[in-house]
Amino acid sequence: MKRFFYWIIPLLGLIYFSCSEHEVKGEPGVVYTCPMPEDSVFSDKPGRCPKCGMDLVPMESSHEHGDSTAVATSLGFTCPMHPQVHSDSEGNCPVCGMKLERIKSDNEPLELSLEMLLKPANQAVVAQVPMVHMAHRDEDDEVNATGVVEYNPDYSGTVASRFSGRITRMHIRYRYQKITVGQPLIDVYSPDLVAAQNNLLFLLKQDAGNQSLINAAREKLLNMGMSAAQISQITRTGKSLYSVTVYSNRAGVIYENSTPADVALPAGGIMPLTLKEGMYVEKGQTLFSLFNPSKARITLQIPAQYADMVSKGNKARIIPEGNSGNDFRTEIRDLLPFYGTETNTLSARIPFDNSALRLPVGSVVKAIIFTGYKKAQWLPEEAVFSLGMDKVVFVREQDGFVARKVKTGLVSNHLIQILDGLQQEEAVASNAGFLVDSESFIVTKK
Repeated sequence: MKRFFYWIIPLLGLIYFSCSEHEVKGEPGVVYTCPMPEDSVFSDKPGRCPKCGMDLVPMESSHEHGDSTAVATSLGFTCPMHPQVHSDSEGNCPVCGMKLERIKSDNEPLELSLEMLLKPANQAVVAQVPMVHMAHRDEDDEVNATGVVEYNPDYSGTVASRFSGRITRMHIRYRYQKITVGQPLIDVYSPDLVAAQNNLLFLLKQDAGNQSLINAAREKLLNMGMSAAQISQITRTGKSLYSVTVYSNRAGVIYENSTPADVALPAGGIMPLTLKEGMYVEKGQTLFSLFNPSKARITLQIPAQYADMVSKGNKARIIPEGNSGNDFRTEIRDLLPFYGTETNTLSARIPFDNSALRLPVGSVVKAIIFTGYKKAQWLPEEAVFSLGMDKVVFVREQDGFVARKVKTGLVSNHLIQILDGLQQEEAVASNAGFLVDSESFIVTKK
């Protein structure tokens, strides 16, 4: 009987320690978790939850669901970028050339690793979201800009005073009046002009045979701004004109560049001219500027991030605001070599014939600038998340997504160019905004 106890006691001890060692180490490849999901406790061995004290239970693994995997495999393969593409075998998408991915069943269990689950929440995300790959293709680049219709200064002119004097009468009163060639503008009394007229009359009366001096006196009056008809009038009547009318030498619209800021606009918005009756003008002073209403130009404001894409000669489509049916095609004629101090934009100028379009000066237009095709790596714009100065994508790694910084370029047609930081074969979340935790900062993978 004693010999029996000598044998049975060591045997029971061996069984006890074997069982204890198996419980502590657990089965290889099995992940244990707390039954309370809000505790988020994971371990590679059994034990108790440090938060609630409940026993940890093993998570379901993929080898326990062979039937589900078989069902998932039988669903076939599809393209992450084109869900309408289906295939029974692996291959590439016939539309974009991306590698097809296996379609997973809704009943297929998650294959999670403890390493991914234990990563910081602001660096790695465990989720099931659609994925996309970079597409290497030519993309038709377009730049949207806004602009304003202006008078074209290349077809402008000025009316200057050829003599000094005082304005005795104004024949025009307001800016933007239409002027024709030969239309009277102002009457001026000029002592210098009266003296030149008296000199001609003196020669005609006292030295009528001295034709060279008489012709020189006539030429002087012509150079001072008098017309041939006015000179004929004074030679016929023998009397000087004390008030001489200044006529327009070209057609256009009256425009003044230097209007005092303190001049109040009257009712109706008609802006008066700065020249008034009784004011003095100097010799060589610009009285009016005239613009041709049929010749206009559009000045576009191009955002700084698109400045490198636009060049002289690019085709553009102009869409007038409020009159989209009156759009037309043209091209960029000039690019200013500097940015605006207030808007941080690049100005582009487009001259055009406004005789048929009749776009009002000062009206706003929209422009679509066609900059050509760009061959590059592209991702959907939603797949890239902006952190201000940096851009990140969520790259698929193991059983989750890891935030990674990328270098981006152009944005066109809801696509963004990827310059660096991502490989062609790597998959990223199609919508990065779904994986962002609003209460934490994103830490990118170095």
